[in-house]
Amino acid sequence: MKKILLLSDTHSYIDEAILKYVHQADEVWHAGDIGDLKVTDAIKSLKPLKAVYGNIDNDKARQEFPLHQRFMCEGIDVWMTHIGGYPNKYDRRIKAEIHKNPPKLFISGHSHILKVMPDKTLNLLHMNPGAVGKHGFQKVRTMLRFTISNSKIDNLEVIEFKT
Repeated sequence: MKKILLLSDTHSYIDEAILKYVHQADEVWHAGDIGDLKVTDAIKSLKPLKAVYGNIDNDKARQEFPLHQRFMCEGIDVWMTHIGGYPNKYDRRIKAEIHKNPPKLFISGHSHILKVMPDKTLNLLHMNPGAVGKHGFQKVRTMLRFTISNSKIDNLEVIEFKT
């Protein structure tokens, strides 16, 4: 079993409240718009990190992290990208590929809107953890945590912080 902390859109912001949850995870996944690499450096100093770069990320972030990450975790095929859309409204840049070869878990960020929803047509689960940084329109900063074990996603929890 793996305990996953999923976050996005930090926009250079990291604090002890976020790091408290990093400590509790087995792995941290960041769905882009990292901002300053001090964010991912702080996470990597504590736990294994998988991340993608987002549209605000500079050349350093783009050298360190890919645009897309596709990987297996405890029997679950995961695809993470920053700008991906959501079921029935996938971004044009990934639409053909996600229909041709859908993962079991599709993760995107970018919108700053927390969303977890199934795509019954493609038989996948979509997650967007919202934004945990302080830059943006969101009134509540959010992250997700969950477990993956024996090809099942369980114990999904929303973590909220006031802006």
